[in-house]
Amino acid sequence: MAGSLQPTVTQAKLNFMQHQVLSTPNPCVACDLRTSAAVKVEVTTRQACSARAPCFLLASLLLLLLAQLLVAVAGVEFAYEGFPAAGLALDGIASVTPDGLLLLTNDTDLNLAHAFHPAPLRFHRTSSFSTTFVFAIVSELADLSTSGFAFLVAPTSRDLSSAMAAQYLGLFNGSDNGDARNRVFAVELDTVRNPEFADMNDNHVGVDVNSLNSSAAAMAGYYDDATGAFRNLSLASREPMQVWVDYDAAATEITVALAPARSPRPRRPLLTTRIDLSMVVADTAHVGFSSGSSIVLCKHYVLGWSFSLDGPAPALDHAKLPTLPRIGPKPQSKTLAVALPIVTTAAVLAAVGIGLLLLRRRLRYAELREDWEVEFGPHRFAFKDLYYATAGFKDKRLLGTGGFGSVYRGVLPGSRTEVAVKRVSHESRQGLREFIAEVVSIGRLRHRNLVQLLGYCRRRGELLLVYDYMPHSSLDKHLHWHGPALDWAQRLRIIRGASGLLYMHEDWEQVVIHRDIKASNVLLDGEMNGRLGDFGLARLYDHGADPQTTHVVGTMGYLAPELVRTGKATTLSDVFAFGAFLLEVACGRRPIEEEEEEDVYGDDDRFVLADWVLGHWRNGAITITRAVDAKLGTGYDAAEADTVLRLGLTCLHPSPAARPSMKQVMQYLDGSATLPKLPPTYVTVNMLAAMETHQGVLGTWAVWRSASSVATMSDIGLSGR
Repeated sequence: MAGSLQPTVTQAKLNFMQHQVLSTPNPCVACDLRTSAAVKVEVTTRQACSARAPCFLLASLLLLLLAQLLVAVAGVEFAYEGFPAAGLALDGIASVTPDGLLLLTNDTDLNLAHAFHPAPLRFHRTSSFSTTFVFAIVSELADLSTSGFAFLVAPTSRDLSSAMAAQYLGLFNGSDNGDARNRVFAVELDTVRNPEFADMNDNHVGVDVNSLNSSAAAMAGYYDDATGAFRNLSLASREPMQVWVDYDAAATEITVALAPARSPRPRRPLLTTRIDLSMVVADTAHVGFSSGSSIVLCKHYVLGWSFSLDGPAPALDHAKLPTLPRIGPKPQSKTLAVALPIVTTAAVLAAVGIGLLLLRRRLRYAELREDWEVEFGPHRFAFKDLYYATAGFKDKRLLGTGGFGSVYRGVLPGSRTEVAVKRVSHESRQGLREFIAEVVSIGRLRHRNLVQLLGYCRRRGELLLVYDYMPHSSLDKHLHWHGPALDWAQRLRIIRGASGLLYMHEDWEQVVIHRDIKASNVLLDGEMNGRLGDFGLARLYDHGADPQTTHVVGTMGYLAPELVRTGKATTLSDVFAFGAFLLEVACGRRPIEEEEEEDVYGDDDRFVLADWVLGHWRNGAITITRAVDAKLGTGYDAAEADTVLRLGLTCLHPSPAARPSMKQVMQYLDGSATLPKLPPTYVTVNMLAAMETHQGVLGTWAVWRSASSVATMSDIGLSGR
């Protein structure tokens, strides 16, 4: 509603009198109310006065003087609950929407906007004032806003046309910001942090006197009357909020309060500061709002406004305030919003539900099967069978995880055979056919000391290898984990299971090189017999053929030095790994350990088992048995232990030519041949020096010793041999 001038003259009457002056026929003077930042009345001579002009001029002047006199002698009070008939003096891009909202900024860039009460007000040096207004800042981007806007009191002589938009809020420019001659008081609601004005953040309320460097400022929010806690408010939240500004002239105190719209005024103000405005506010000044658009599309709305000189501002009736325009698409009715998704979902589920279930079932068991795999058909398992056998590869069926995949325990449906299923990732198709051909060939190996490879399955980026299940898990768990220690007889029986490796090297139709012999790949069956397993890295070639160069794969501590240098895996590189295995079983220690020991031979802090055993051997044939696992106590055969330890050192010789074959190894173990004495070089040269002498490649042994025994140099080799 339109405001009123009290107690004797309504604002509407003042507007009417001014309108009469401006609309008088044949006037000699026109009152041009310009809104360049404040309302001015400029009288310009447009044409020669007619004979009746002096009368009209006199009447006009009398009416204006009467209006100003009435304003001066009476306390001013007005309230606008919407602005359709307020007659505000608008400048720049400011406008009043058809719904009665005061819109300060629109979708144009870097323009000024001012909106003032229709007539200037007369302030006295002792005048107090009070104002309240409801506003909303609506940005096109929910998380980004342009600069804010301000309530201001500016002198009628102030020309705001030279002010700047954006961060200057239409109040000042770069040259007059901070000039005491401005005589401008403002309360800014700012949503951008401007370092040049020492803004505290990008969401604050500030009291400005002649400058955008606020005299006092606070983070936007309010204090809860019930708890006293501070509640943050986002000025650019698109939600309406109410501001109260009061100036007590007697106390020279300014208070500012902020709260969500329709909430009562908080008892504790947001900020309070003492400033004497008697030397700032001019005797005649405009009151209103100022802003300036920026590059971010943002709209500043004022929904209602009231003001009073020397008294509290009238309360605003929120029920009468205009509503903000809708943002985004028109919301659907609640009934439609609830019913439409239900109906649509029901229709879709009815149409494709069964199809989705069938498709999901098909994809779950989908396999990759190509024409060239037909020849391997008898060795291929259906993924569905393996899925059911392992209960969907659940964690409770997980036996272990290594460098090449995870192993699950399973029971094949139908036969109820226990199996171990290893899931191996493969991303490349190159060499896959050859790899599977070797897997199938290795599956034909039959020996009591080899874990039987039953077959394979290929599915969506992974290969599944199926083995016989070994109930007592891997040997390394019995050697290195806490629990009952294996006795010497069990260890020797496991070592003699090396006949399986001899079978692979010499007794089968092709030569099979395992390439990853270690304690964790020796599995124990129900009778604690050792079985060599995990043929994921195995390679085979014809007897008498020269091994091809391949990727260096295996486990640190078991890698033969020539393998690192040449990349060629041979039966003798398997023998080297078997030598490390012999020492590990006899001593109960890994080939390389992190712990520092006094008897370590080498140039770093890691324990090297081979050097440690060699050190005992150098001290005499009797002391070498002191390297035997301390958990055995005296419960071992010293002669057998001596043979195992010296055989391990022999297999670990840096030169491949000096190592025995697996056939010779078995002869030494069963006593059918006498183990020769170690070469004299072992007496005077440590393993590192011997390695460098025989290989001629500095640093090869250091590579072997550079990581723990559990570290794996893995490249599963699907790209070829």
